Amino acid sequence: MTKTMKRWTLETIAVGAPLNLTETAVPAPARGEVLVRIKAVSLNYRDKLVRETGMGLPIQFPFVPASDMAGVIEAVGEDVTRFSVGDRVISTFHPGWIDGKPLGDARTPPYKTLGGFYAGVLSEYIAVPQDWLASAPKSLDYAEASTLPCAGLTAWFALVERGKIKPGDSVLVQGTGGVALFGLQIAAAQGAEVFVTSSGREKLARAKALGAHHGIDRNTSDWVEEVYRLTNDRGIDHIIEIAGGPNFAQSLKAVAPHGRISVIGVLEGFDITGPAAPLLLKSPVVQGIGVGHRRALEDFVRAVDSIGLKPVIDHRYGLGEVPAAFDHLDRGAFGKIVIEL
Repeated sequence: MTKTMKRWTLETIAVGAPLNLTETAVPAPARGEVLVRIKAVSLNYRDKLVRETGMGLPIQFPFVPASDMAGVIEAVGEDVTRFSVGDRVISTFHPGWIDGKPLGDARTPPYKTLGGFYAGVLSEYIAVPQDWLASAPKSLDYAEASTLPCAGLTAWFALVERGKIKPGDSVLVQGTGGVALFGLQIAAAQGAEVFVTSSGREKLARAKALGAHHGIDRNTSDWVEEVYRLTNDRGIDHIIEIAGGPNFAQSLKAVAPHGRISVIGVLEGFDITGPAAPLLLKSPVVQGIGVGHRRALEDFVRAVDSIGLKPVIDHRYGLGEVPAAFDHLDRGAFGKIVIEL
């Protein structure tokens, strides 16, 4: 095995901060650790925020970005029992959060994640504790599998782990990014009636081809009024709130009495706002979703293999094309952006 590897790093946090392709030594796995040869890395909107703002995290330079990867075990340290050389694995977004409540408290909420508090995965190799990984789905290639740890699990955690979605429920997803399209596919597989809001007929047509029942163009209509029309004023049982900010007020209007709003995104701002009247009168569950734990990811992996879910990848880039992949992230994508190593 080679003794050196390539990785992408940041030396500063700023809008447009330069991404540098550097070379360093391949790490050796310590006791309880495994060495992973990374095959694919998927990007999330959160990676853009970390690069531009740091998100208040204690960033250590040189900083390796990105949290989501799929790879193969290249070597194992002493006392490793969960994996063997040759096993296909994916990362977990919150290392160490196995099940139950996350690690943190009221003063310091849990946010010790890869590609933030911990170094990221945009590298040819990483050495990490065995508990930080889950087995990859058998039915997906490495690029597809790399999209599950954050975007896929977020949608699964909102709808299945916490939302207890059932056949006949109505689900609305906002936009056609990674989490939204995973939410669409998961909801459709569970027998739900799926609504998608997006901009433009082409995206809505593609969303319907993935299983959505209704497409609402937010540029040409009031999407809440369209929801009222399409549901005979009943509203939506589960809303995947991607935009955040003032858009939360629209979700409060669209949600059915005793429905659920899963707050996931901050595209329109970190401070959500909305009227108290529908919140009080409809009594919806408003659930913040901070991705999810490893046990839920393992459940999701089994479901992916069982139902044949195929993640939607907008574009696959090579290791040398990481700046172009981040530019694509800035522009927005239909589904996921993946870097194959």
